[in-house]
This record gives sequence, C-alpha cells and structure tokens, in this order.
Amino acid sequence: MTEQRGAAHVVMGTTPRSLPVGTFADFNGNRCSVQMSSLANLEAIWLGVDDASPKVLHSDAKNLGVDTDKTFGWVEYPIPPEVSLTTRMHLSREQVAALLPILHRFVDTGSF
Repeated sequence: MTEQRGAAHVVMGTTPRSLPVGTFADFNGNRCSVQMSSLANLEAIWLGVDDASPKVLHSDAKNLGVDTDKTFGWVEYPIPPEVSLTTRMHLSREQVAALLPILHRFVDTGSF
C-alpha cells in the first residue's frame, strides 16, 4: 500500500464536554474527526469533515452574489450563520458494524 499524500495520523483528545475525539486530515487536507456521541440512550459516534467549506467556481461566483477578483478555480461561498450544514455522520454501533466489512475490504484490496 502506498500513501500519496502522507501517512494517516489521528490525534486523540477530548471535547470540552470530556468526550473522546480523534482529529485527522482527509486525503484532501480537510479537517475531520471521529467523536463519541453524548446520546444517553444509544452508543454512537460522529464521523466526518468538521467544516463543509462551501465553494463555487469563479465563473459562477458573480451570478451567486459572491464578489471576487479570482479568474480561475474555486471561490469560498459564504453561508449565513443562520444556515446549518450537516458534515458529520451520526452512526450507531450497528451502522459502524455494517460499514466495517467494506472498509476492511478496501484496506486489504484497494477496492470494495
């Protein structure tokens, strides 16, 4: 197995509410985390990207009301604070168990 963008590295810690959390970067360098859920009646985790980081192509920016001087690539798309974007999955133990065979096959074979 070859790593194209560096080795995977998860930094373990705790949240302000003392829940276990592991932080890492995905293949594209986006900040991600896996965290124990605070649900009282179900064991679950949160898993995913920490910030949606919405972007639009520079050619669409003006039509969408984004002022930019960029002439190529992606432009940050501002989301009002009143808008919530879901970026992390809230998974039960059973859901994680269903995903594990797929993830193990991918680790072993590079496919699933």
